[in-house]
Amino acid sequence: MMTRRRNFLKFAALASVAPTILAQGLPPLFIRNAKIVPVSGPILLKGSILVKDGLIVAVGEGLSAPAGAQVIEGEGLTVYPGLIDGLSTLGLDLPVAAAAPVGGGRGGGGIPAALVAPGPPVAYSRGPEDRPLTTPWVKAADQIKSTDRRLPLARSSGFTSAVVFPTAGIFAGQGAVINLAGEKPGQMVVNPSVGMYTTMATNRGGGFPASLMGTIAYLRQTYLDANYYKAALALYEKNPTLQRPTYERALEGIVDSRLTLFPAVRAYEIDRLIRLTKEFGAKAALYGLHEGFRRGEELAKAGIPAIVNVKWPEAARDQDPEDHEDTRTLELRDKAPSTPAVLAKAGVKFTFSSAGVDTPANFIRAVKRAIDAGLSPADALKAMTLSAAEIYGVSKQLGSLEKGKIANLTVTKGDLFQDSTKVQFVVIDGVKIDPQPEAAAPVRPEITQ
Repeated sequence: MMTRRRNFLKFAALASVAPTILAQGLPPLFIRNAKIVPVSGPILLKGSILVKDGLIVAVGEGLSAPAGAQVIEGEGLTVYPGLIDGLSTLGLDLPVAAAAPVGGGRGGGGIPAALVAPGPPVAYSRGPEDRPLTTPWVKAADQIKSTDRRLPLARSSGFTSAVVFPTAGIFAGQGAVINLAGEKPGQMVVNPSVGMYTTMATNRGGGFPASLMGTIAYLRQTYLDANYYKAALALYEKNPTLQRPTYERALEGIVDSRLTLFPAVRAYEIDRLIRLTKEFGAKAALYGLHEGFRRGEELAKAGIPAIVNVKWPEAARDQDPEDHEDTRTLELRDKAPSTPAVLAKAGVKFTFSSAGVDTPANFIRAVKRAIDAGLSPADALKAMTLSAAEIYGVSKQLGSLEKGKIANLTVTKGDLFQDSTKVQFVVIDGVKIDPQPEAAAPVRPEITQ
């Protein structure tokens, strides 16, 4: 087991270096006299940034362009770290499907209908021993499609990276951090295994688990099994004369996951998952969080990061006007955009998810709603850059403008969250990419909450 983990770490290190190959052979890129917003340090009003071979070489004031560099005059431009979509299916090879919200009570906040039971019917399960809806060995990094037509739209809105996950099943699989450009899928992968995605799905094939109660019981049993399996492997490694543990692919994926994402939209779901993840002993993050405005202190005390879905709850378009909604539903719709501000005030590390948002431009608009609801622009920017990188363990590579990091930049004319601001270009792995006009994009199966 230790050998496998050492091999994984070597692979992860290689994956983090591989994207620099994209910029090999290109002249250095030098942006001068621009407003530089590093996120990790003070803003430079007249700063410069030098990019070479896919990496940031220097950031500061008074820098000079090296011979042969492509020089961009930055007067009137603002340079940010490349924006990161903190939970997405961007770049994944998935079928087109409608995403009608269901569950979560009236007023939205539920999961897309296409993802309640994604994929073909599964086999009948007699119980947890059959490991139903459990595929933690599935890796998003193996499903990347560099020709996904959503990628140019994301880049045009300032996004340079995304954290993407398989979404089918209870233990759905391993997520990857990817850059949103590359000739080949493998060149896009920054880190192939940053966490495991879970849902509260039930078994469409019949049998166990057929209800939410059954799914929770299955989660509990699986973690009991995984912890026992981990202990047995550790004991065997110390004393190989003992009986060798039977290899279990499902449990291997769970044991090796550095972070596990669990769904929690409403306040009672947040409470439940705080209790369960403590019981499981898993390093957890919660996604969804529309009612997180009620649980900022609790999340902070638990030390659990949050991935807030910016598809804010709204009334159904065809809702019967005589169908009077209760106060809590109306409050959810009104206060959900205040969740990021509440989390920031409480000291909870959080990022944003685009799940269910039809275009990247609308993602930015949804973040602006959070700013209107009390989130500071600086905290919004940090959530979309450095905090996302920290949550997923890639802050040495992404999330801020610092020497040695991957050269992912978002360059705008004007401040990022102003309505009149335009993305002038992005830089991904050191390669300058101009924006593409926004066009209608298909709604794809997204992260469930």
